[in-house]
Amino acid sequence: MEGRTVLQRFHFNSQLRDQASWIKCASFLLAGYLFAAPPVFGNSPDPSQTPNIFKPQSTPAHSIFQLSLFVLAICAVIFVIVFSLITYSVIKFRRRANDDGREPPPIYGSNQIELAWTVIPVLIVLVLFLATARVIHGIQQAKKPPEAIEVIAVGHQFWWEFRYPALGVATANELHVPASDPAHPTPTFITLLSADTDHSFWVPRLAGKTDLIPNRENHMWIDPNEPGVYIGQCAQYCGTQHAKMLLRVYVDSQDKFKEWVQAQSKPAQVAAELNDAAKEGRRVFETTSCINCHAVSGTVADGRFGPDLTHLMSRDTIASGAAPNTFENLRLWIHNPEAIKPGSLMPAMNLNQRDLDAVTAYLETLR
Repeated sequence: MEGRTVLQRFHFNSQLRDQASWIKCASFLLAGYLFAAPPVFGNSPDPSQTPNIFKPQSTPAHSIFQLSLFVLAICAVIFVIVFSLITYSVIKFRRRANDDGREPPPIYGSNQIELAWTVIPVLIVLVLFLATARVIHGIQQAKKPPEAIEVIAVGHQFWWEFRYPALGVATANELHVPASDPAHPTPTFITLLSADTDHSFWVPRLAGKTDLIPNRENHMWIDPNEPGVYIGQCAQYCGTQHAKMLLRVYVDSQDKFKEWVQAQSKPAQVAAELNDAAKEGRRVFETTSCINCHAVSGTVADGRFGPDLTHLMSRDTIASGAAPNTFENLRLWIHNPEAIKPGSLMPAMNLNQRDLDAVTAYLETLR
């Protein structure tokens, strides 16, 4: 008996240790998430920029939000019913002091109960299916008005390319769209393409997730009515730096959006307008492999593998939102991309200090 008791204590202590290990592991994971969450979403100081499906600012997001509330309400009712029945059973059929230990008489079946727990779940699933299909159909079949802005979004490892065919503008990682006035709707219709592998375009406050798949065209649209910055990211694992494939949607007023389009339509500064350091930087940029990947309007740089840099300094971030667009970060990004975004496909240029400063000075003129 004594040996058996010791063995039981051993198993009990082992279970306590296992539980403690799980608690520690969960604590570390939770702490890691809380510390890592702000950088993942671009170090945004404005709480209103935090991705949140419960604060929709666009018609598709509103539709998804209403559907979510409907689904949550049904799940809450099911939870209350099931929990109440469990609580009732635990209290009603608990072991009592005068229990003689005999088993209760077996019940071999109830057609009424079996029919109920078969028909009711089927009806619930059918209602959820019809409600979801209605929302999906309403979003996908929306008509495109003549005033709509058209954007082509191309997913790359690990950055976003945005092209405005009708406006002649190309940019990267930061999508600008006009605010849509309900009286005069100006929605933005986005064609989604992939240059390499599967990606997923997701800005929670503006629309649901839509995949970008190689050799396939997908479509989505947004009509945000409140100017501001809305944070999103790739929601489909696409490689090492999937977590830092961020994007920002800048919703501008109609006038501000027109000003942005005019500024983005201009070519880069001509060489005569550059200072000596920037001129040297342009020479280095145009005589190295930079031009094989990047394009700068008005120069010999016409690459298509990397972001268009014509108006690089008009963007708030670099490396697809991984770092603020400052001189120090830009210089580090050119010198050693792995320091900002490990696994990035951009190679280190291995420039000497003089050429590195010159190229950075040149890039800072691209506004």
